[in-house]
Amino acid sequence: MENKPNYRKLLQYLLFAVAVLWIALASQTWSDQAAGVRAVKDRHPIADLVMPQIDGSSWRLSDHRGQVVLINYWASWCAPCRQETPGLIDLARDYRYKGLSIVGVSMDEGGKRAVESFMNEFHMPYPVLMPNLTSPSVPAVEALPTTVLVDRNGLAAKSYIGAVRESVFRADVDRLLAEAATSSPASPYTSHTAPASPTPRSD
Repeated sequence: MENKPNYRKLLQYLLFAVAVLWIALASQTWSDQAAGVRAVKDRHPIADLVMPQIDGSSWRLSDHRGQVVLINYWASWCAPCRQETPGLIDLARDYRYKGLSIVGVSMDEGGKRAVESFMNEFHMPYPVLMPNLTSPSVPAVEALPTTVLVDRNGLAAKSYIGAVRESVFRADVDRLLAEAATSSPASPYTSHTAPASPTPRSD
């Protein structure tokens, strides 16, 4: 006797698959920001960030003059940060010798353990800073992740709020790497004691 298909079970499997797909898509909270940086005339200098790295050494933004710098503010408990981090890791590896410097700034309040666990999980190849979050020199970040892209001359070319697709970062980094650094010896950085608050968005 021919077995009839169990349509009820097939429907259950189909509904389960749709539910799984919906959950997966809902968890992808990508920012809607498109590629494109500010015109040079609209860029502004930011504070010369000086923060301790997780290993205790110091990191200074002005040491990277002549490079494009991507400063990524994140936390180990932040789901969109986890979503964004693999793309940043790929960028760091692909642009390592092309003039891009990436640095992560942990906004965790619970000490090193959670941060080190996150770093080990993702095998982050770029430095991670752990500033004193009560210090006035730490920028006021409205949401995580927040990222600031700095051009070769130390000017803020763009800021991002939310998880950004790797393709958007790549397009913006390529645009800045194609620009020449000025030969002027004057530093654009303001005093490192002044906060460098990221601009919420730029179109």
